[in-house]
Amino acid sequence: MEHPTRTRGPLASPATLLGRHTELVRFAIVGAGTFVVDTAVFLLLENTILEPKPVTAKILAVLVATIVGYLANREWSFRARGGLARPREATRYFAVSGIALLVNAAPLGVSRYVLHLAVPHVSAFSEQVADLVSAQVVGTLLAMAFRWWAFRRWVFPAALAD
Repeated sequence: MEHPTRTRGPLASPATLLGRHTELVRFAIVGAGTFVVDTAVFLLLENTILEPKPVTAKILAVLVATIVGYLANREWSFRARGGLARPREATRYFAVSGIALLVNAAPLGVSRYVLHLAVPHVSAFSEQVADLVSAQVVGTLLAMAFRWWAFRRWVFPAALAD
């Protein structure tokens, strides 16, 4: 008879699921932290020195969050994974993150410059909401999915792939 806390499939206990997916949980926690950094820097820049340049503000915010994310992912999320030399790992991390930056900024660019969700076409409040939804929700979710896949495949491989 199977142990009552060791259920298979989708009925597995939360502790069992967390144990099996520790790396993903850690990646998500790091992502939540870098999301806060990204959002804070983006809002600060967009509402001060880069007010007329929201895409530039977004790119700088993502760059700051990427540096924080590399350190946290390297030392915590993926520390049990195999080993590329640190310079090669960092190069791959920032290359993947550069692609993810474009993925992250694209919805904001579409919102502002294709859909024209900016003053004078919409109210200032609508512009702010559109910026937050496109940059911080849509862009972040798309970039997160890409990063998870790419980090595991190329940056922090389970075993040396080279």
